[in-house]
Amino acid sequence: MENINIEATERSPEIHFDFGSNTFALKGESYPEDVSTFFGPVIGALEEHLSGLNGASVTFTFDLIYFNSSTAKVLMGLFDTLDEAAENGNDVSIIWSYEEDDDNMEELGEEFGEDLEHAKFEMKAYAKK
Repeated sequence: MENINIEATERSPEIHFDFGSNTFALKGESYPEDVSTFFGPVIGALEEHLSGLNGASVTFTFDLIYFNSSTAKVLMGLFDTLDEAAENGNDVSIIWSYEEDDDNMEELGEEFGEDLEHAKFEMKAYAKK
């Protein structure tokens, strides 16, 4: 599968999906006008890729500074997909990066992490850029 690299815009996050190394990342702000149009194809490609893995190591890094409620729904589905990949015998690590003084993003990360049963989840605070 061909890698997906989408540069960030004012309303949408940077996306880097490296299918060969099983490393995936979302970074920036996310409030696209049409969430389904923006995320649909990339999430579909990720789901297809993950469904064919067995015994693989997968790393997904979330480094978001803001997202709207529509993106939150996409993220919940993404977490479910990643947890399912872990349940199916893959080593899935999810990294939630956030600015150390951003209590809101820290709390959202903790909430997402609580719902995981199979994937590994790590909170990673960093100093403000």
